[in-house]
Amino acid sequence: MRVKEVMTADPACCISETALQEVAQMMVDHDCGEIPVVESSKTKLPIGVITDRDIVCRTVARGFNPLDLTVGDCMSRPCVTVTPDMSIEECSRIMEENKIRRVPVVDAGGSCCGIVALADIALYAKRSVAAEVVKELSEPTAAAAAIGKRF
Repeated sequence: MRVKEVMTADPACCISETALQEVAQMMVDHDCGEIPVVESSKTKLPIGVITDRDIVCRTVARGFNPLDLTVGDCMSRPCVTVTPDMSIEECSRIMEENKIRRVPVVDAGGSCCGIVALADIALYAKRSVAAEVVKELSEPTAAAAAIGKRF
């Protein structure tokens, strides 16, 4: 099975100058937790991603006012990507290695043409592939494990 068979095509994208409130509303409107951040709406070349977690952990948790910030202030970079013709197994391996639950898909020109979420893999791929990705993503990072030991 290939990425193009399970990806959401033509995802909502934003630029780094997009206001956080606007991108949060995009997440609500598109029922998603990640929006690819692109160089421009014309090229759609991914430069990062913004997640609901980025907004909470890098803004709200640190006491910053999200209404005063843009996507560029708290987005995740660099942008890990996959291609439409990549196998689901290879896509899963990339997600595992990078500890990410969603990944933008880029076409031959490098433009964002889709997005794959762990849920897409769980719905369409072999159960063993989905189970392995969930297992790997659920293991705490060294930083999280260290925090957990303090409490």
